[in-house]
Amino acid sequence: MEYNIFDFIGNVGVALIIGAYLLLQLEKINSNNILYSIANTVGAIFVIISLSKNFNLSAFIIESFWLLISLVGIYKGIKTAGA
Repeated sequence: MEYNIFDFIGNVGVALIIGAYLLLQLEKINSNNILYSIANTVGAIFVIISLSKNFNLSAFIIESFWLLISLVGIYKGIKTAGA
């Protein structure tokens, strides 16, 4: 197996998603915190980028929904901050 830049980008994305979830479970971050949604958004984007090298439909579907849901969180965070 060859490790390339797409693998690295995907691994960074996975680390962001897992790291955000770990911080949530350890109660170091709140799910309403915009940083939680940003970490998930960037993580999902990075995993999707990595899929451009070795496409997997199932992974693409879950990451696309992860991205959309995280964008909702960012929108809500911005809306709440502006209120």
